Amino acid sequence: MRMQKRQFRIGQLAKQLGVERFVVRFWEKEFGIKTTRSEGGQRFYSEDDLNTFTEIKKLLYQEGFTIAGAKKQLSESDDHATRIIASQRTTLEENHQSPNIMEEHKDLIEQMTSLKKRLSKLRELL
Repeated sequence: MRMQKRQFRIGQLAKQLGVERFVVRFWEKEFGIKTTRSEGGQRFYSEDDLNTFTEIKKLLYQEGFTIAGAKKQLSESDDHATRIIASQRTTLEENHQSPNIMEEHKDLIEQMTSLKKRLSKLRELL
């Protein structure tokens, strides 16, 4: 008796990963992941695909890699084991500690608020 591999539709896969479907489609395109499709064009993902997407999510969300860094990391590693390479990491942790970044963020929010008010006034004039 032949065992059938488990397959997921995009909604099931997205739920399993804890991301939106558009994120799965984006990663599929960015990382060149080939999926099985039905005659109607519906995507089906395998357990291996789930493992790949899980690794991508880990690299991007937990390890702080950029898309380019995650692509390189996946291509360098046959078993997708994660090795942290400092030059490929984002500096989110450092940015959150920098007072300059926080001040710039605050200034940008103030500018956006001001622009929204000005836009509302312009709409009233039209």
